Amino acid sequence: MRHRCRVPHLGKPADQRKALLRSLATQLIRHGQIKTTKARAKAVRSEVERMITLAKDGSLAARRRAIAYLYDKNLVHALFAEAPERYGNRKGGYTRIVRTIRRRGDNAEMAIIELM
Repeated sequence: MRHRCRVPHLGKPADQRKALLRSLATQLIRHGQIKTTKARAKAVRSEVERMITLAKDGSLAARRRAIAYLYDKNLVHALFAEAPERYGNRKGGYTRIVRTIRRRGDNAEMAIIELM
């Protein structure tokens, strides 16, 4: 039974799923928006919002947690530098998911996830 287990499995084992979400979160923070499937976009949204919340906190412990999660150390420093003035007055909802046309090969629902 999977009652109350709300982790999106994304058709992958746990280690591959964690690596996928880490890489998607890193690329989203680096480029500002990425195009992916709707399920992956919904799964990566919580990870990115957690990183931005850590960046708004700005403490050394939060910086170390972000460095441990994201793949690029310089990206973490840039995120911590810009997040307080960019998201300082916002209490949440740092990302937006916009649905696009379905993928041609397998008809998967596609979406663009972008930072606000």
